[in-house]
Amino acid sequence: MLALESAPAHGNSPFTTEFTLSHTQVSLPQTSLRIATAQAQPVPGDVAANIARTVELTGVAADQGAKLVVFPEKFLSGYEPDLIAGDPAKYAFDAHDPRLEPIRTVCRQREIVVIVGAATCGRVAEGGANGLHISSLIFNRAGEQIEPYHKQYLYSSEARIYQPGSQGCMLELDGWRLALSVCYDSGFPEHARLAAVNGAHAYLASALFSAKTGYHQSRIWFPARAFDNTMYVLLSNHVGTTGGWAACGASAIWSPYGDVMAQAGRDRAEVITALLDPAVLACVRERETVLADFNARGEVLAANRYRVQRLD
Repeated sequence: MLALESAPAHGNSPFTTEFTLSHTQVSLPQTSLRIATAQAQPVPGDVAANIARTVELTGVAADQGAKLVVFPEKFLSGYEPDLIAGDPAKYAFDAHDPRLEPIRTVCRQREIVVIVGAATCGRVAEGGANGLHISSLIFNRAGEQIEPYHKQYLYSSEARIYQPGSQGCMLELDGWRLALSVCYDSGFPEHARLAAVNGAHAYLASALFSAKTGYHQSRIWFPARAFDNTMYVLLSNHVGTTGGWAACGASAIWSPYGDVMAQAGRDRAEVITALLDPAVLACVRERETVLADFNARGEVLAANRYRVQRLD
């Protein structure tokens, strides 16, 4: 059984700053963290151009003071399932792909974390040499590429090409615990809840939401994931057309109450940021005890492993 109990507040702070989760002390962050979401239209199959765009927008995020920036699902190739399936060696990435060096360089130069969507194969894929995943590539502030997150919930059309990931991914940055998600993952409330009960303070989603139904869908899913789990939520979506889909843009960041903190336009490339505030997080979790109440009932989620990776 999981137990989540508030600990005494530190000093004169009116808010709880630590919780006990599964008999382990989990601290809330002590300092603010500015994060960014980037949206743009990738060039279909032009990996070099999309990497250059990633570098450009990473610089914009850094100029705005962000310490981390998230890009859309499969941004480095475009969504493009037929291209990727037809030539994985050209359109998917492995752990040490030299084409990614410009991203490593901008991370080092600007001291920023980059999370960018790509198809992966080979050593970075759990499925073996011939396995393909829809993944979030992760680069720390030193420009080091760490183990990626692989999308766990696949659409039926995706399942014909890709293998699902088997493990959640939690990043630790400046005291913040940041869980990763890719698009359809977020449609399953259990995915975000599992992140929250594993100590996530924020939930970062790379995605492709369509102009036809995706805007409505995303405005329901992500505020709910935020409020249901009292955590910040970020969405990075495409604009324009990719893989035959017209995307709706509107990348956004939500507060732990489910309020929109920042939102991009629906048809243009843009970088937006928001400041994650530990006092706000603590206040919401003090007032909205959904995680404590969930665990007090002895609720058990399906078995799942969570991998925690430090970015500091």
